[in-house]
Amino acid sequence: MTNKTITRADIAEELYRELGFSHADALKLIDKTLGFMTDAFGRGEEVKIAQFASFVPHQKHKRVGRNPRTGEQHDISARTVLSFRPSHFLKRALKQG
Repeated sequence: MTNKTITRADIAEELYRELGFSHADALKLIDKTLGFMTDAFGRGEEVKIAQFASFVPHQKHKRVGRNPRTGEQHDISARTVLSFRPSHFLKRALKQG
């Protein structure tokens, strides 16, 4: 396994090379896609990308937590978290990979 991190710039470069988008247009496309997904999460909507994954927002309720080092209790506020569920195609690709 490599330690390489794929960035927005890397994705834009691939779009430039493979599809002929300009770098600026590729970055706009990425930003628009991520913005659309972020807005959907804010509305509590699930995002499914066929043959890749599903991103599902879940509400976590307010609860009492405890610092394991000191034992001190404190409130953990309610929040929304995302769960990532890979598709069967992605799981198969990772297994073969």
